[in-house]
Amino acid sequence: MAWIKQNLGVISSIFIAVILIAGAHMLATGGLNTKKADAYSTNKILQAVATRDSDHDGLPDWEEALYGTDPHKADTRGLGMTDGEAVAKGLIVPNAVARINTPSTTPQTSSDDSLAPSPASNTLTAKFAQNLFILYLSAKQENGGKDLSQQDLQKIALQAIDKFSKSVSISPNFKTKNEIAVSGSGGKALRAFASSADTVFSNTPIRSKKSETAYLYDALQNKSKDSAQSALTHITIIANGYQKISAGLSVLPVPKELAGADLNLINALYRLGAIIGDFTHINNDPLTAIIAMKQYPEAVQKLGKAFLAISSVYKDNSVSIPFGTSGYMFTHVVTDIIKNNSTAKTP
Repeated sequence: MAWIKQNLGVISSIFIAVILIAGAHMLATGGLNTKKADAYSTNKILQAVATRDSDHDGLPDWEEALYGTDPHKADTRGLGMTDGEAVAKGLIVPNAVARINTPSTTPQTSSDDSLAPSPASNTLTAKFAQNLFILYLSAKQENGGKDLSQQDLQKIALQAIDKFSKSVSISPNFKTKNEIAVSGSGGKALRAFASSADTVFSNTPIRSKKSETAYLYDALQNKSKDSAQSALTHITIIANGYQKISAGLSVLPVPKELAGADLNLINALYRLGAIIGDFTHINNDPLTAIIAMKQYPEAVQKLGKAFLAISSVYKDNSVSIPFGTSGYMFTHVVTDIIKNNSTAKTP
């Protein structure tokens, strides 16, 4: 049971998975020696990311990256109005569009020192800007080369968002079945593996007082830069922890009966770690964080199902591991959460 106390971050996400799978609403205390998970609505956080406006200028931070304005300065260009007002009046247009419309003294260069730098080329925000740029050129050509109205630009932006969201692909699995060593079978092998898996979790503690979603919400709402950065640091620790646990499990020889379920758990842990890591890009690449939040519920659900599948393999093979012994938590973590929750709700 040691790794349960050391990995409250993992337990928080597993709890969220239980909510998604079993419809649970609160976690009973006692049996698992862990506190109630602080699961935040992903929709609530997604809305907070999408509407985050650090300088209160009427232009969300993620849009500021596209327009080349400063999310911490309300009047970036010194126009005597907020950036949001300037955008509404057509005085500020997306960076990619502005660079095309700016006269240049050399054919190969189109730049204006008054424009803020474009998003880094390897960010999803930059890729979105590229989609916007391509659609803009096409629309301007259809308009006979004439400048487009603000309404036209808004329509193009919506088209770019739709195209962009469909183009983002899920990263490949961390491991394939050919990369997992299968060895042994039967009750003895299954018990030994569960004990080794418990050790992996115990040796990779994720010490966090809150879940990754709670820390992300803190980072979005906290006005102190130091406090916000501290929350992001906690998220990074949790994300790295998931991936270290996944890597640790991946090198364990797994019994034949458990191979498929083990592989799913390894990939679910690693995938969730990658998604959680993307939460930390809310400042430098906000669209990455937005997409990560959209992917998060499904990733958490897969983690919960992976743990349930592990439990089912042991049950189907009549392998029982007593409470308090090595291997118990690996095989019972989700089922015990569900059971304790049901007990807590019983009058």
